[in-house]
Amino acid sequence: MRTAVRFPARVSLEQILDTLARDPDFKQLVTRWERVPPRRASYAEFPAWLDGRISATLRRRGILSLYSHQADALESAHAGKHTVVVTPTASGKTLCYDLPVIDAIAKDPSARALYIFPTKALAQDQLTELERLAKDVDIDLKTYTYDGDTPPAVRAAIRSAGHVVITNPDMLHTGILPHHTKWVKLFENLRYVVLDELHTYRGVFGSNVANVLRRLRRVCAFYGSHPVFICTSATIANPEELARRHVEDDVVVIDQSGAPRGEKVLVFVNPPVVNQSLGVRKSALFTGRDIAATLLASGVQTIAFTRSRVSTELLLTYLRARFPQPQWPHDLVRGYRGGYLPSERRAIERGLRDGSVRGVVSTNALELGIDIGALQAAVLIGYPGTVASTWQQMGRAGRREELSAAFLVATSLPVDQYVVQHPDYVLLRSPEAGLVNPDNLHLLVQHLKCGAFEIPFERKERFGTEDTPGVLSYLDEQGILHEADGRYHWSAQSFPAEGMSLRTATSDNVVVVDQTDGKQRVIGEIDRFGAPLTLHEQAIYLHEGRQLQVERLDWENAKAYVREVKVDYYTQAGESVRIRVLDEFARQDSARFGRAHGEVLVSAIATIYKKLTMYTHENIGWGKIHIPEQELQTTSFWLSLAEHATAGWPRERVEVALAGLGNLLHGLAPLLLMCDPHDLGLAVEVRSPHTELPTVYLFDMTPGGVGFSERLFKWTDALLERAREHLDSCGCGTGCPSCVGPAHALGHDVREAVADLLSLR
Repeated sequence: MRTAVRFPARVSLEQILDTLARDPDFKQLVTRWERVPPRRASYAEFPAWLDGRISATLRRRGILSLYSHQADALESAHAGKHTVVVTPTASGKTLCYDLPVIDAIAKDPSARALYIFPTKALAQDQLTELERLAKDVDIDLKTYTYDGDTPPAVRAAIRSAGHVVITNPDMLHTGILPHHTKWVKLFENLRYVVLDELHTYRGVFGSNVANVLRRLRRVCAFYGSHPVFICTSATIANPEELARRHVEDDVVVIDQSGAPRGEKVLVFVNPPVVNQSLGVRKSALFTGRDIAATLLASGVQTIAFTRSRVSTELLLTYLRARFPQPQWPHDLVRGYRGGYLPSERRAIERGLRDGSVRGVVSTNALELGIDIGALQAAVLIGYPGTVASTWQQMGRAGRREELSAAFLVATSLPVDQYVVQHPDYVLLRSPEAGLVNPDNLHLLVQHLKCGAFEIPFERKERFGTEDTPGVLSYLDEQGILHEADGRYHWSAQSFPAEGMSLRTATSDNVVVVDQTDGKQRVIGEIDRFGAPLTLHEQAIYLHEGRQLQVERLDWENAKAYVREVKVDYYTQAGESVRIRVLDEFARQDSARFGRAHGEVLVSAIATIYKKLTMYTHENIGWGKIHIPEQELQTTSFWLSLAEHATAGWPRERVEVALAGLGNLLHGLAPLLLMCDPHDLGLAVEVRSPHTELPTVYLFDMTPGGVGFSERLFKWTDALLERAREHLDSCGCGTGCPSCVGPAHALGHDVREAVADLLSLR
């Protein structure tokens, strides 16, 4: 599809889809056109125990009965059972926890509930709905959000009067648990804890949240309460396991949705090859832009998802160029991502709900259940990284019962090419498992410090790991805790929770300071690990379609000073990685490969950056980066080649084959793990000091690791089989970005060399 197909305004989605299906240029790009049929609802009566005012209010709203999964959730929670509801987007999961909570408070005004959402935006969204429902029911329900934006003057009132406190894990960690003595009414009467979007609590964030919940239950027990947990989640492979890791008790899983579903058209799109010899495809951003522009020009409210902040800003720029002012309104298309100010995000959400914003380009920040109205179409630029996220993003369109559409546009990455050439992987395969490792010693020690600050630990008390006494004794030896009368007390001067971030491996962020107009204004922030690649001096930082150049990076004080510029390029940085094995946990050898996993020390330093033109991505210049080396102690999986596998090969061919194999395995590993590609690091060594063989390392990008490396070690055969299958099906000749990496960059026989290693020939 060379250009957006132009329609007069307000053409029906069915007409647009019919036109696209008959467009010969577009048909060549489609690898699968799937129509998912509508589904009728399954209903159940209101439970007899539900307060009559609640059921009467719902009937006045036109809700004459519950969906079957809602009724099941209410019965489970009312019976005092921890419950996890796993149903699709827009299936009414909110009522699964709102109704038991309102019922409990209606019958006992002293009852309390704590709602935990992964983001402030979700918390604000749910506050509005809960207040509206409570007002209609006509009960005195005092509901408040308690987060970093809550004014200090209001906080005391929330602590004493709040029936429902809505917060996020970060505020629970730093603002509530350490000050539990100010929250006596909440903790003495806590009946329910709602944990929304459970599937997002995985990896390092999930492992931290599991420890925060351990601390929460410990404080509750101190005050004599034992709340029921109600969790909600998108579809994942292991909801019971993941919920049990967070609740640390038995849970009831409700995963049969009774909600209706409108008809949905799913289209898998593979951009055309523009350079046959190099196997280079047209940019997914351009192809996605064309599809989104077609939909928007026809009056279809559309959301486009990208995988990074830079891609979000680039696509926003490209789309706005298609809809120039004054012919089109300024707010026709908006951007949405982390780093925007809260007021900006709220305004965009309101615009989507009231229709004044017709399109939005977002990172996965809008993947969660924030109310943004009933969008008709979703365009996914790149495979989101997991089957669960793919369905979540596709589900953001069609939140009512009418026809909706979702387009998945593949990039050149191996994982994208595998998915677009094997659509059944998404359509038929069960979603991935969410992995957490709350007993990761690096994380656990930090939470033991926080727990000791909150309530002293008994000598034999267990907090996750069986060796809790040993860790407490170690902290006592370090002078952080002090043992007296069989209890460990906090003895340091610092406040432990404040110095610990739940979402990143470090607590430091680098803030972006805009000084374009002579004043200094903070417009965003980036974690310290990512900052060297995006905020180095002379980098182009993109924000809401604006290009800002980093004039100075104050690394010591974590501030990047930027100024708006008008240039036709953006920047992309590279880094050098070295790896040292500290401990080998397990190893297996086969005829061609040796596999192992263990603890490693990774040293990374940003080296150079390239200037790439905005539309053609041509390299028009480069520069050096001067930022100190960073170190990461984590876990890694590694695959070494047997000596005979490359016997007689010149060193250059070994280097080419190893680099290509590393690219291929790194690209496909996320298919086996519920993670994003950037959750795994890659390093290759032609002669590893540890194995003394050519070796590929895939390591967790989290201090201490969260389990990815061990899972890859166990699933090596499946990963290698997936690699053989993908390499065999790739249509390139010598190697391309979709499989082993560009042949012109690695060597012209790279594909053949990797195929030899994998014994495809």
